[in-house]
Amino acid sequence: MDKKFYLNDVVVMRKNHACGENEWTITRSGVDVKLKCNHCGREIMMDRLEFQKKLKKVLKSEKEEEN
Repeated sequence: MDKKFYLNDVVVMRKNHACGENEWTITRSGVDVKLKCNHCGREIMMDRLEFQKKLKKVLKSEKEEEN
């Protein structure tokens, strides 16, 4: 089950961040995925497989808005 995600997408993760927010913005995509918390601005990195396991859904995708 591969969910499509792109740079600058807003995604919801399964677990909340320590600040209480679970919405993140993708700032880097490759072998690793870099995420920025939409509430506190903290950035984290995780490998793509771990990210795909923890991803709940994509809220807003720039690729879909272009089409």
